[in-house]
Amino acid sequence: MSAIDDLLRNNITTAKDHSGQALPAAPRRKVAVVACMDARMDIPRLLGLEPGDAHVMRNAGGVVTDDVIRSLVVSQRKLGTQEIMLIQHTRCGMASFDGTAFASEIEVETGERPPFSMETFTDLEANLRLSIDRVKSSPWLLHRDAVRAFVYDVDSGRLREVS
Repeated sequence: MSAIDDLLRNNITTAKDHSGQALPAAPRRKVAVVACMDARMDIPRLLGLEPGDAHVMRNAGGVVTDDVIRSLVVSQRKLGTQEIMLIQHTRCGMASFDGTAFASEIEVETGERPPFSMETFTDLEANLRLSIDRVKSSPWLLHRDAVRAFVYDVDSGRLREVS
């Protein structure tokens, strides 16, 4: 049995508890969270979020990419979010390899270089500041001043704000 089969079986159980309550698509707290996809981070649990509270976008490294900007534009302009919370974390795998060398490995294997940046980094706080700058410089976002960035410590479970 595959992991996906296990997850589908879990869904049968969790669907029994589904209230059928219609939640609006617009998040109640008017916040969008951009976070790393790391499995050690349970974003709803670590922030105390309930279904319907926030938009949560995740990718490798929790970096603000063009696609994240696209999602934030929809989140703000169509669904009313006004604040953006960026969360990256200690001991991130994206800080453990060279993105250019990785792209070269993929090119050798496939014959094509990926058209996207791997967004690896060596300095976590500098990387968060870069993501803040990407949000603040986007002309398509309505609320560019209400962006805050945090480092999640995977050992303590605590968030630390980066200015």
